[in-house]
Amino acid sequence: MNYKYPIEYELTPEKIDSGIHWLTLKLKNIGSETITGLDVRLHSLDTFDISVYDTGHYVPALKPKAEKELVFRVNAFGSAEVYATIDAFKGDYFWWESGWMYVIVSEDKAEIERLLVLSHPYTSIGKTIEAEATIKGLRENTGLKLEFWTDAPSGKWEELAKIDTKSLSRREEAQYTAEFTPKETGLYTVYAYLYDGTKRIGRKTSSIYARKS
Repeated sequence: MNYKYPIEYELTPEKIDSGIHWLTLKLKNIGSETITGLDVRLHSLDTFDISVYDTGHYVPALKPKAEKELVFRVNAFGSAEVYATIDAFKGDYFWWESGWMYVIVSEDKAEIERLLVLSHPYTSIGKTIEAEATIKGLRENTGLKLEFWTDAPSGKWEELAKIDTKSLSRREEAQYTAEFTPKETGLYTVYAYLYDGTKRIGRKTSSIYARKS
């Protein structure tokens, strides 16, 4: 179970096949006050890979130590992160948001475990920096492709690299990097996409702010 006070939560199952499935969100009030009028929703961070059909669930009250299980219908195409929100009352208006929960689609051969921009939170215009993606094998795989892109502050997209990844066994990891040089002041977003043939099986983003020296 994960927790963010005053809610303890768990999403199951963690692994599903592609297609339409049901995810169960278990909530427990670990606080000392009753929460009332709960509007509970599940959201996808990547609606291309996982879309949530349900508009949400209404829970009249969740007393201290009480638990509630809510079922959400999803359509899964690939692995993605989801999160839950609660709009309610706890004396006054109460808003709560869970951490990101990763749902694995079992047919996927690998995942982008993380994407890092190898610099401080800020970088200087004209300074070349690296983005590093870590690929983790979920089962034996070959023939995957990794793409790096950037979205500049002006909205201009640039392809940084296309890489044929090496074969990975289950739980094996490999790192790949791409370089780019910011030319504008503002927030740059780096995207990493992982493909199995034409199917996209992974997506991560990371951002960095570029400014004048």
